[in-house]
Amino acid sequence: MVEIGIFQYNWPNNTAFTLIFSSFLPKSSSPSAEIKMHHLRSHISVVFIIAAVTVILCSPSTVSAGSQPLRSSSSFSVALQTLQKNLNYEFKNIGFLRRAMTHSSYSEENNKAFSILGESIIETTVALKLLKLDVDLSSKDISDRIAEISKVETSCAVDGMRLGLQNVVRVSSNTDSSTSSIVCGAFRSIFAAIALDTGKSDDAGDVFLAVHGGAGGLFSV
Repeated sequence: MVEIGIFQYNWPNNTAFTLIFSSFLPKSSSPSAEIKMHHLRSHISVVFIIAAVTVILCSPSTVSAGSQPLRSSSSFSVALQTLQKNLNYEFKNIGFLRRAMTHSSYSEENNKAFSILGESIIETTVALKLLKLDVDLSSKDISDRIAEISKVETSCAVDGMRLGLQNVVRVSSNTDSSTSSIVCGAFRSIFAAIALDTGKSDDAGDVFLAVHGGAGGLFSV
């Protein structure tokens, strides 16, 4: 005789979760045997519950967005190696580049601060380059050129896309890494990472000029 038992559990969000299990255990008329069968069925129930909870907790929908990587650590390392080749710069401390390629949706240790520093490095580099070319250049002309090069959609993100940063930056599972703001933030963060790696913002500026102008940047400087 087959006995079917149903175990119900109410989760914290009050959604009823029903686990159905089958126990191919014959019923016995003996009280002691029936007690043993009851305990055995209870143990089987616990095993089923643990297995079900384990599956649920390990499923993508229940892992927090910030802790779920979109790529393995090894593939991320390979992507960083390729990025260094494209930048023509090899990091002494790869941790800086890892941080630069980590969005805030992925981890609390992210590139937000790096992006701010990187933007400042880019603007300073552009201003210095322009004044070297023409010391009499007006402040308005300098501001306009900096504004153009700093635009997210038409310059910053374009440079980042050309480097393939949308395929490198780590984001949460429900975040689009190809979003212009994310790519631009990662692009700017690269130069902060280089400055921290060398201790010189000029080195980071040189890499920016090579990357931005190397492929016929939208606004050559």
